[in-house]
Amino acid sequence: MSFKAEDTAAVLTQALPYIQRFSGSTVVVKYGGSAMDSDHLAGFAADIVLMQSVGIRPVVVHGGGPQIGEMMERLGLEPRFVDGLRVTDAETLDIARMVLVGRVNRDIVSAINVHGPLAVGVSGEDAGLIQARAENPELGYVGTVDTVNTAIIDRLLDESLIPVVSTIGADATGQALNINADTVAGILAGALGAAKAVFLTDVEGLYADPGDPSTLISVTTASDLDAMIAAGDLAGGMIPKATAAIHAVRHGVASAHMVNGTTPHVLLLELFTDSGVGTMVYPDSADQEATP
Repeated sequence: MSFKAEDTAAVLTQALPYIQRFSGSTVVVKYGGSAMDSDHLAGFAADIVLMQSVGIRPVVVHGGGPQIGEMMERLGLEPRFVDGLRVTDAETLDIARMVLVGRVNRDIVSAINVHGPLAVGVSGEDAGLIQARAENPELGYVGTVDTVNTAIIDRLLDESLIPVVSTIGADATGQALNINADTVAGILAGALGAAKAVFLTDVEGLYADPGDPSTLISVTTASDLDAMIAAGDLAGGMIPKATAAIHAVRHGVASAHMVNGTTPHVLLLELFTDSGVGTMVYPDSADQEATP
């Protein structure tokens, strides 16, 4: 695809105020689902590098559900889920740890580093980044986050590096735990004082009617999302995303976004254009008054 010089200039001019606004800000991007296949990874990596090149401080938090499921299938194991969260016994935990830390994280880091020595892979077990506990016997070795220690992330960002976080955490005894990546992204965004939290998924955003694409919700509030969850209007993997978005905006993040990660350059469309895409979640007035 080719553009006239004046079209390119117009695009850059539209992006300029957003570059100025977000330069120096931290943006947490949750990367997962169908957006993680090889056809989309190179474009995602280029977008992350462009963000970093214009002064934004990106932090990538990744899942790896499809890759874990694929490995389990190869081993003759059947995945089970409860409210969108993977049930994780000891064998599944070993698989998740191997796939997330040893494969997916390395693939993302390598794709970013094609553009220069920029990305550093980090596990939630590193430097006490994610302290968690297993509190639901039905889910097994699935962690609920107690605390995040952002020191290692802060140091990497201060060195103009791009942290790529795999969401295996640990409890007080050192037991590894599998933690939902959406949950970690929302909590980490709040702890880092991020300007935005962006959740890449494989649909356009949240729908008032999941069966009707014309009912896309462009803008909503944390309280409205609370109501949708309570009413049972969200199901499966959208529940952790919505809950994570709510946590982020109630802990100092100005806005959270759920967008289709399979759309080419969706991060740039969301960050640097007037229209934006997907669903934006922001704090309602009560949340804004409660947030320091």
